[in-house]
Amino acid sequence: MRKWISYPHREGTISRQAHADFPAEAIYEREVGRSGFFGPATHLHHKHPPTGWSAWEGPLRPRAFDLNELPHGTPAPWDAPLVLHNAQCKLRIWRCDQAMTQLFRNADGDDLLFIHAGSGELFCDYGHLSYRDGDYILVPRSTSWRIEPASPTTMLMVETSNGAYQLPEKGLVGPHAIFDEAVLDVPAIDDAFKAQQTEDEWQVVIKRRGALSTVTYPYNPLDAIGWHGNLSVARVNWRDIRPLMSHRYHLPPSAHTTFVADGFVICTFVPRPIESDPGALKVPFYHNNDDYDEVIFYHAGDFFSRDNIKPGMLTFHPAGFTHGPHPKAFAKAMTDPKKFTDEVAVMIDARDALEQGPGLASVEWQGYVDSWKPKS
Repeated sequence: MRKWISYPHREGTISRQAHADFPAEAIYEREVGRSGFFGPATHLHHKHPPTGWSAWEGPLRPRAFDLNELPHGTPAPWDAPLVLHNAQCKLRIWRCDQAMTQLFRNADGDDLLFIHAGSGELFCDYGHLSYRDGDYILVPRSTSWRIEPASPTTMLMVETSNGAYQLPEKGLVGPHAIFDEAVLDVPAIDDAFKAQQTEDEWQVVIKRRGALSTVTYPYNPLDAIGWHGNLSVARVNWRDIRPLMSHRYHLPPSAHTTFVADGFVICTFVPRPIESDPGALKVPFYHNNDDYDEVIFYHAGDFFSRDNIKPGMLTFHPAGFTHGPHPKAFAKAMTDPKKFTDEVAVMIDARDALEQGPGLASVEWQGYVDSWKPKS
């Protein structure tokens, strides 16, 4: 891996290093970048915060939704409320407190299940896997599966439509960084799996092109006695993630990429030490990520760059405007920064514009766009 040296143009009063050592007369840095932090970028220094708007009109705006307020207890994943979607990506939030009585098979794409709350057992073509809060469970396309919650379970479901999930290329830091693939767990053909292999009638509900079909078997089709290969359901917990860090430089969100799909990526923000160098920025930088819509689902902890955000909420920042930390968080970071973050959040960056699902407007925090306004 190598690249030719380039000499970016410099104009006016600047810092020599992005996200660090800001000039005293212009402490507000804004990154304008392409291709999700991987393309060309420019850093501008402003006299005023780039999010210091006094009014906003029109449909393009930052939005926040309290997904806790959406309908509870849908019995099956295909009934889970659609939150955001485009042709490549579908986000749903599903709450389940009873064992599924049918199997589900998504023939439209892989599903990634992030367990926001609860615990239980998952049974699938490949065997049996226990789950707990904070687990990512990757379910390959056309896998039959069901869950038996031990406690009420809430999960964020992210479908990669007509695509597949892969791991990011880790480049200079090597394949074992962030998490070693050895921490990935797969289902087992264990006693619990064999015990559910009855001759009772079971149905498999298959989703294809958004339509549902039901196939009935006179036995439980999860009847495998073994398997071998390199395609399977897999599990990794956020607690297994060891984030990339720099004590002198605030890394971009792309450094925290966990999964890559066609047209979007999924990143995981986990607890870490905050930058300790006196000149380093200690909160997310103001940025225009103008090729991607940015979505963050807040799972747990204290969300240090946002006010009035709690677990189970979701923010949506469509491409086209500058976003960044709230004024109070930025001011605190400049004068009395925290030493450690304790937040856990899932970010989805989508290349194509996302649309809101039906019913999402009813749980929107209408005042979110005004939370960056200067206080009078």
